[in-house]
Amino acid sequence: MSDQEPETVSAQEAPEFAAAQFVRWFRDVAPYVHAFRGKTFVIAFGGELVQAGALNALVQDLSLLSALGVRMILVHGSRPQVNEQLRLKGFTQQFDRGMAPTDPAALECAKEAAGEIRLDIEAAFSQGLPNTPMSHSHIRVISGNFVTARPTGVVDGVDYQHTGQVRKIDVDALKFAIERGSIVLLSPLGFSPTGDAFNLAMEDLATSVAVALRAEKLIFLSSSPGVLSPDGSVDTELARVDADALLQQGDLDEDTAFYLRHASLSVKRGVARAHLVPYALDGSVLLEIFTHDGVGTMVVEDTLDDLRPATLDDVGAILSLIEPLEADGTLVPRPRSVIEREVEHFTVLEHDGVIYGCAALHPYPEEHMAEMACLIVHPEWQGTGEGEILLRHMESRARAMGARRLFVLTTRTSHWFIKRGFVQGGIADLPRGKQNNYNRSRNSLIFIKKL
Repeated sequence: MSDQEPETVSAQEAPEFAAAQFVRWFRDVAPYVHAFRGKTFVIAFGGELVQAGALNALVQDLSLLSALGVRMILVHGSRPQVNEQLRLKGFTQQFDRGMAPTDPAALECAKEAAGEIRLDIEAAFSQGLPNTPMSHSHIRVISGNFVTARPTGVVDGVDYQHTGQVRKIDVDALKFAIERGSIVLLSPLGFSPTGDAFNLAMEDLATSVAVALRAEKLIFLSSSPGVLSPDGSVDTELARVDADALLQQGDLDEDTAFYLRHASLSVKRGVARAHLVPYALDGSVLLEIFTHDGVGTMVVEDTLDDLRPATLDDVGAILSLIEPLEADGTLVPRPRSVIEREVEHFTVLEHDGVIYGCAALHPYPEEHMAEMACLIVHPEWQGTGEGEILLRHMESRARAMGARRLFVLTTRTSHWFIKRGFVQGGIADLPRGKQNNYNRSRNSLIFIKKL
């Protein structure tokens, strides 16, 4: 099996006509279309995206999502545009990431920049360009006073003046708008009950909105490609605790760390998924949503209370999960003594004292590979994503061990693994130690996934 994977190319560079590829892609994305129809996405981007000329392409992709039934809140930033306004007016202050005071002159610049970007976004949604996803579309974009703000006040002796924090989100009004097919556009400004305006951080606003709405996804578009693994590839999925550990280490670049911190916070506070997606890649939002691995980094809240390493006390429960599959020939019979000897390789899913899933991971460090075995979820718990949780956890463990590829042997569940990015291989692709122990009488199919 080749280590090389198909290269992701820009939509503009894809073949003009590839019928089989198109049909396969359409079938592959159909489950995602069903899953996300009626769900709420909060999509946030800074003024840097507008400055880079990526707004029109993004709006076309978001129009497509809206047509597919996704409910959307857009939150835009304006930091570089505010800085440009300040420079043109002869002021020396420049805003960077992090909290800074906003004096009256800077607030006026923030209002001007936000108004200009808001009009650009509304104009882009109104184009209805032929031969684009926006052809014949009519997208309603609504802006308004959905955000109540409060002043940051005086912190460590510094008066932050018109810099504010989110006090309240008008959830009912937002839901009313998006449930009727409108896209809500929020600028990084909020208003107090007394009518005062405050300069807000786009990232804080997007996080607050996503949490208040219990959004399915919070997507940050940034110049960062996402969180990079030691080998330089994008780490496409992180448990929140792992994201927090990376932030604690302090080795991430400033841009990635900044967005990852907000992504982790949003997931901790109830958002189902938070994504860091590069805006420099054409179609990155669609690729992130409609392909299995995506192109950026997704942060999830692993159910750590239910997911834990197995102990000797769990051997009986593991055997009870395995035995029905051994009886029908799905799994190779394993005596109790084997499970006891290998129990440290197992992870179990437990709820209210009942173990309802398990999986084992066997490393082959010399070949930088690992085998996942005995991936089982009790029939009463199947269909609710527990298999996905176990798979993601095993992939994360394998990466932590230094494995670059994960392989499975199966006789009856090949389609499940193919849908999750595994590619069929042969005996020669297995680690040497596994080749020597391969049971040719079972003729198990071999599937391998590059991590």
